Amino acid sequence: MIRGVLLNQQKRKMLCLCAATLFLLGGCMTVGPDYIPVTPQSPDTWQTKLQEGLTEESISADLVNWWQLLQDPHLCALEERAVAGNLDLQAAQARIREARALRGISSAEYFPTLDSRATAAKSHSSADSSTGLTRELYSAQFDARWELDIFGGVRRSVEAAQATLEATEAALYDLQVTLLAEVALNYVDLRTYQARLEVSRENIVALQELYALNISRFQAGMIDELAVQESLQLLESHRALVPTLESGLNAAKNRLALLLGSHPGSLHAELAAKLPLPSLPISVAVGIPADTLRRRPDIRRAERNLAAQTAQIGAATADLYPRFYLFGTIGLESLTAGDLFRGASKTWGFGPGVSWNLFDAGAIRRNIAVQNARQEQLLLRYEQTVLYALEEVENALIAYAKEQLRREHIAKATLAATRAEELARDQYQAGLINFYNVLDAQRSLLTLRDEQARSDGVVFANLVRIYKALGGGWAPIPTSTKGDIPL
Repeated sequence: MIRGVLLNQQKRKMLCLCAATLFLLGGCMTVGPDYIPVTPQSPDTWQTKLQEGLTEESISADLVNWWQLLQDPHLCALEERAVAGNLDLQAAQARIREARALRGISSAEYFPTLDSRATAAKSHSSADSSTGLTRELYSAQFDARWELDIFGGVRRSVEAAQATLEATEAALYDLQVTLLAEVALNYVDLRTYQARLEVSRENIVALQELYALNISRFQAGMIDELAVQESLQLLESHRALVPTLESGLNAAKNRLALLLGSHPGSLHAELAAKLPLPSLPISVAVGIPADTLRRRPDIRRAERNLAAQTAQIGAATADLYPRFYLFGTIGLESLTAGDLFRGASKTWGFGPGVSWNLFDAGAIRRNIAVQNARQEQLLLRYEQTVLYALEEVENALIAYAKEQLRREHIAKATLAATRAEELARDQYQAGLINFYNVLDAQRSLLTLRDEQARSDGVVFANLVRIYKALGGGWAPIPTSTKGDIPL
């Protein structure tokens, strides 16, 4: 009777200790700094003067699918296939699934753990030092342990994992922006090489006619051999450009195939037809700097990395404080297998526990200093990312506007060179001037025609760079949640 009363008193004491520990849980605190979202600082307007169709109108939702504004069905199809098949994009999606699983691992620390084990052992003791008997022991046991997150170490770890997941998602979107821009830029290269090849072949035809004319005039004794060789040199030098242009054309096709996740050469037949570049839009809305900084996923990624690192400071700080936990065990233990499930074989135990690292030679505080230094680095990296974003947009705006002006001057120069070449040819055939005047006119015209084709491509490429710099081209991509455990 007295023994039963003592046992009940011990149980009541143990229950009181457990209740006190749970009370501590209700008044828990979260150590470490709370993250305060940073806001990128930006100028009110762009430094570059907006011209040649650039406007400060608000960026519309069309920026998500900016390539559709160009009304080129071939480009639109390539962009869609790139999003579906690009291997780098698929790897980035896998990284998101990894980050999501790691967040789940961190969140699992909120919950208790339960282990089970069973043993069946037979042992024999030494006759010299002990009883010399053979002994059997059978047991089955469940162990539970629950660490109470009194000082918020687990909460900070989950915060860090969540912010890391969001940073990984932003990295996917940043990769998507780059991918879609790269597809468009290589498509521009493709069409530019086709245009330059067409110009080169037309130039070769004209030079062949001039060379044939010089041969006939030389045979008639009207000119010397020097004019013939000069015309041949100009013809062959332009023929030599064709293999280089064809090599660049094939490289652009192969690069597009790689971006789409296909084998090199798989797009050669599909893209064989020569087509012009899409028409430039009448106006391009670029908004204000603040709009761009809100849209760009690389800035979002840098900000989320900073948030994750801030939470890591709290997780490291929690190691300075004691850890409180509850434990419990229940099982069966017997010397014979037949008696294992009898009431007398029952064992149990439960209670609170505490552990505290009292001496570590300053390792924990140094780890906190490490996490603080990393936070400082990421804050500086965030600010640098903002500056890079502003620089990229400014450079793209000025390049787009200035190249259009340059293209206009090249077009006017080409018209003048065409007329000059016609006049020089007519006067040469009439015997009024020598061949060197024709040669100079031909060289100027051929150079300007090739430069005009290149400038058309550069203008279009600069437009693509504007859309990329503005953060256009990304939208949430569904990632597989296969294997995820709901939390």
